[in-house]
Amino acid sequence: MNLIVGVLVVFGTVFGGYILSHGNMKAIWQPYELLIICGAAFGSFIIANPMSTVKATFASIPKLLSGSKYSKQNYMDLLTLMFKIFNKARKEGLMAIEDDIEEPHDSPLFNDYPKIVKDHHVLDFLTDYLRIIVGGNMNPFELENLMDVELETHHHEDSAVSDAITRVSDAMPGFGIVAAVLGIVITMGSLGGPAEEIGGHVGAALVGTFLGILFAYGFMGPMANALEAKSAEDGKFYQVMKICLMANVNGYSPQICVEFGRKAMPTAFRPSFQDMETHLNENK
Repeated sequence: MNLIVGVLVVFGTVFGGYILSHGNMKAIWQPYELLIICGAAFGSFIIANPMSTVKATFASIPKLLSGSKYSKQNYMDLLTLMFKIFNKARKEGLMAIEDDIEEPHDSPLFNDYPKIVKDHHVLDFLTDYLRIIVGGNMNPFELENLMDVELETHHHEDSAVSDAITRVSDAMPGFGIVAAVLGIVITMGSLGGPAEEIGGHVGAALVGTFLGILFAYGFMGPMANALEAKSAEDGKFYQVMKICLMANVNGYSPQICVEFGRKAMPTAFRPSFQDMETHLNENK
């Protein structure tokens, strides 16, 4: 939604201001300039990135059209699920949760929270580390280090897309200059002709510079920033899981483990201690 609103605002203000200044939109419409700039940018994007990043970039476009992936309810569901898992393990022993983590799609504990189950990355992260905890063969320091390595890898893979788009954004003004230079070359070939024709060629060349700058700072750069913000949202959700799991490994009660996770939640979503306690009591 933000993408659509932002694009409309950029177009509306830039071209609206141009029209109100008695500008002629026919002078702005230069399809060959667009072909040069966009084609060169796309070609350089393919050269600079592995095909996995190219595919991931196009796959990320729907993320820009949707709102935030996480909400307060997502966090509440996660903390409640982890509380139930820790509570069951504390009362019945670690082996009691083995069936739940081996077959989470058939587990009554997990199936109470379908949004968690549908997100296979989150589900895999949670169940993988619960398996390690049940196995009992890794000390807390090694476990935390392993989590940090996985989270760093996850962040690096996510940021590859936004980094790739940022590099294209940085190059767009340069491609605009390329289009402008080619326009000047055409203009030089028209010297001696009618003044209107020369003026038209100069105008077309300047449009190339204008479009390169507009695409860079009006669209590509903000899109890269939006994807980076969404990657940070993912990272925070995983961080909450990590903190809860580490608190459990260090021997804290389920209630305190969840409290550790609550403290790590984004401020905008974080419930009060009383609200969290009431929610857990209602879902025991």
